[in-house]
Amino acid sequence: MAGHYYKAQVEWACDGDYAANKYSRGHIWRFDGGLEVPASASPTVVPLPHSIEAAIDPEEAFVAAISSCHMLWFLDLARRANFNVASYKDHAEGEMSRVSRGKMAITKVVLRPEVTLIASEQPDPSWLTDMHEKAHDVCFIANSVSCEIVVEQGPVRLIAP
Repeated sequence: MAGHYYKAQVEWACDGDYAANKYSRGHIWRFDGGLEVPASASPTVVPLPHSIEAAIDPEEAFVAAISSCHMLWFLDLARRANFNVASYKDHAEGEMSRVSRGKMAITKVVLRPEVTLIASEQPDPSWLTDMHEKAHDVCFIANSVSCEIVVEQGPVRLIAP
């Protein structure tokens, strides 16, 4: 896997009074394939109207990246173990805390995945724990961060085959 490179373009232009700290933090993220995502500072960090509530902020993107990577590995590992996953939904949440004087960091991310399987009976409960532990161990993003990551798995839902 060594030698893989990922690029993103971030573009901002001043809208407002920069010197007075009354300017928009709205900007654009551009990714390969042409996707553009409106981004901004979080309104919890930079109050409205200088942030954009409807845009993604770096903290949300961080939480989403961890959740997405975990899900993609979970799906692959479950497939390899012959489980038929019909859907996966996560209500992930990150907690930002002070880590030292003048420094804040995302210190904890909680994943709350809801898995629906196509199966006639509930699998052994240990399979879910095992799949999530393995997904966490191989997740590229989880391996790249220092914050605590917790998985709070809900019940497995079934759809008859």
